[in-house]
Amino acid sequence: MSTSFVLNLTGVAFTLLVLRLVIPGLPLQRVTRRLTPLDLGLTVLGVLGLILHCTSMFFRSVVAAIPGSGSVISQINSMGTASMIWYAVPALLVLVGLRRQHWAALTLLAASLLAVGITMYNGTALSTHLDTIFAASVIIAATVFLLTAPPWHRAAAPTVAPTS
Repeated sequence: MSTSFVLNLTGVAFTLLVLRLVIPGLPLQRVTRRLTPLDLGLTVLGVLGLILHCTSMFFRSVVAAIPGSGSVISQINSMGTASMIWYAVPALLVLVGLRRQHWAALTLLAASLLAVGITMYNGTALSTHLDTIFAASVIIAATVFLLTAPPWHRAAAPTVAPTS
């Protein structure tokens, strides 16, 4: 994974966030689901865990700067059961945190996270694995930025049509 990969991925996520902030019709009201504080916390924790996993594999020195992270880095890079757990737990946290979202988005998200796990542990070419990481990251960002309402968001009061 190169720095340009990370920058491109960050750019796509940032673009989705900007779209959310500038386009008045986003998120789409008929498919938007409000996150509870717990949902938001689980999603953030899961995303941070996924970032830790990827950073430990591709940018070890960054994670190594955190005191006491050596054992985590070695567990993740062992590609054994511990590494699988370090991936599966955050991926499941993201899915649980976003469980109330539209079924199509959740299905796509689950499939993309599964693809990342499969390509990571079955010896697939690195380029294919990086493609699945990119896709899963974009799907997470799109789901969060285009389909969710934050916990502090109040739904607009329903409008009542005037009676004649």
